[in-house]
Amino acid sequence: MRTIRWGVLGTADIARGQTIPGMQKAEHCGLYAIAGRSLEKARRFQEDFGFEKAYGSYDALLADPEVEAVYIPLPNDLHCEWTIRALQVGKHVLCEKPLAVSEAQAQRMFRTAQENGVHLMEAFAYLHSPFVTAVQAEVDSGAIGEIRYLESGFLTGRRPDTDIRLRKETYGGALYDLGCYAVSMALRLMGREPETVRAAAQFAPQGIDLFTSALLLFENGAVANLDCGMLLPRGRLDRFRLHGTLGEIVSPVEFNQQGDIPYTVIRDGARETKTVHAPNNYSLEAEQMNRCILLGEAPAVSRDFSLMNARVMDRILREIGY
Repeated sequence: MRTIRWGVLGTADIARGQTIPGMQKAEHCGLYAIAGRSLEKARRFQEDFGFEKAYGSYDALLADPEVEAVYIPLPNDLHCEWTIRALQVGKHVLCEKPLAVSEAQAQRMFRTAQENGVHLMEAFAYLHSPFVTAVQAEVDSGAIGEIRYLESGFLTGRRPDTDIRLRKETYGGALYDLGCYAVSMALRLMGREPETVRAAAQFAPQGIDLFTSALLLFENGAVANLDCGMLLPRGRLDRFRLHGTLGEIVSPVEFNQQGDIPYTVIRDGARETKTVHAPNNYSLEAEQMNRCILLGEAPAVSRDFSLMNARVMDRILREIGY
């Protein structure tokens, strides 16, 4: 396969620390152009990562006919606007999670992608991990029977008051920033939308949720218990556990973890620990998008999945009064 010429629309921390380094390692992924709110900032990224071109505005990058695909790591409130602009000029788009701040926005974005004959994928890098594939295979094989209870959580330390994730106008807060991981993990493994959603939250003075806890109740009686927060005294906490009618799956995995990841299947009093090797998830994500473009492969994070995830996020947000 040939190399896809990528443009990066923004100089966010996730781009610098995770996605661009992952793209550097990815096959058939060319770092062609970077755009920032200032040319000076874009040129720093160009020097650090070896982009061929640097632009001082997002519009200038989108006007470059050589750019084939765009990665968007902008604040949540800008995802819809700039994704649609990129799609309308024929660029394939990988947009950082959460794809949109509502299902209605996500519907508009996917409709624009379809109208312009290009791919749009939500950047849940961890969903490309062989670990997730392995756990899904255990569930599908009936290794623990039918899932009855699922725990998933993602909590980090309290962020400075100046952090963009604490701003209501940019759709900050624990659910948008962290909870989308826990929700998406539950939906991926349950394979369906919940019948009932219940949730409660602790809010900051800025009007964003510092902590949200949600219960997803499914029509077969299964329950998913999801927590997210930005209030730990230090460090971070990722929680994942599955309880089925025949056994359990337990793992200390962090979202987007790479390397050798162990998980334990517990059944009939016996414990079997297995290990999955996971490469850089951000590399896997970029490579999969390249295959979508060049080989017509379907996005691993599909339109239907992203819309379901957005709907459930909407339901939780309504429950907590965000």
